[in-house]
Amino acid sequence: MYKKNFKRVLDMLISSMALLLIGWFILFVALFLHVVNKGAGAFFTQDRPGKDGKIFKVIKFKTMTDERDENGKLLPDKQRLTKVGKVVRSLSIDELPQLINVFKGDMSLIGPRPLLPQYLPLYTPEQARRHEVRPGITGWAQVHGRNLCKLSDKFNYDVWYVEHCSLWTDIRIIWMTVMNVLKRSNIGEGSGNMKEVDDLGFSERIRAMRQAQGIDNENL
Repeated sequence: MYKKNFKRVLDMLISSMALLLIGWFILFVALFLHVVNKGAGAFFTQDRPGKDGKIFKVIKFKTMTDERDENGKLLPDKQRLTKVGKVVRSLSIDELPQLINVFKGDMSLIGPRPLLPQYLPLYTPEQARRHEVRPGITGWAQVHGRNLCKLSDKFNYDVWYVEHCSLWTDIRIIWMTVMNVLKRSNIGEGSGNMKEVDDLGFSERIRAMRQAQGIDNENL
């Protein structure tokens, strides 16, 4: 009952109240980032697979500039990540615009983090079960390592969540998320950390492909 119906009702109620309460803060951060990102804009959108693998546009605050080298290729992520962007990421403020995705029904407050659509054909049938529920802003894998958790472990955590989704589990995840953010624990410096912990090689292969095509790797 909770997984199929009540969870969605809670998502709508909480996301709408949150947007009303902190909408002013989201607008303030957006205006500030628009300035420090040197004209690159304040928001970053990217295709991600949702429930049942349906593609949607995830919304985040943009933490990088769009600066390029003399050949027109984007500079490395670390050079484009601004000081403000680092703070925004470390405090998980970049996730706040996803409340809009939650309200629309693309995402849930709690669930497996949505990865790149290029990963879809690489999943085993067991790993693909992570798409049986809506992706979330935070999830069971995130409170057990966040950016520093191996990708194979993340998939195991995601499947565990699918099988144990309940109101009590979601309350535990919310509490653990708040504690992690306050302690700023298990936080890496952006997408580059995926290269170190991706024991399945998904991120490295896709990152190389995207860089060769001159595509932004932000939030990979």
